[in-house]
Amino acid sequence: MQKQSPMTALTPEVGRSRRSLLTALVFAAVATGAQSALPESEAPQLVGRTFDGRPFSLAEQRGKVVMVVFWSTGCAVCRDKLPELRANYAGWAGRPFELVTVATDERRQDALDYDRLIARIVPAAQRFPSLWRGEPGHRDGFGAADQLPAAYVIDREGRLAARFVGRIPAEAWDQVAELMP
Repeated sequence: MQKQSPMTALTPEVGRSRRSLLTALVFAAVATGAQSALPESEAPQLVGRTFDGRPFSLAEQRGKVVMVVFWSTGCAVCRDKLPELRANYAGWAGRPFELVTVATDERRQDALDYDRLIARIVPAAQRFPSLWRGEPGHRDGFGAADQLPAAYVIDREGRLAARFVGRIPAEAWDQVAELMP
């Protein structure tokens, strides 16, 4: 006798329906940028050079709430969210907040070309530190991004507070506000 999986124990139709529902729920969670809890026991690491050559260290941002966003110039959703990131960054001016983006493009030149374009058309108050993940000396402890954009909110003590994948929802900014003094 062939052993049935628990998903098809009742009837094949019910098993297929359950699998379809489970697949749909998982897809919906990923597609909507569902938030997932992250361990707070270890501070994330991010060290590198910005596109303009300045050193950047996440550890030096202690005392600020930081949002780290991994993105790519080839990601339409990422490019679509950057104006919102710039507007929110300008809106948090004067507060203990930092936004840093990390380009994951294979070619550094793609990220640099985009950055040069932004430098010409975006006011300085809306520009934030940007790094390239492939830069020699770049180190981070965030792991591979399953989906872009991937945003991480780090609290003032340097601990991971939240992670958002896909479109960055309004809840990400609510999380930043809650962590502010």
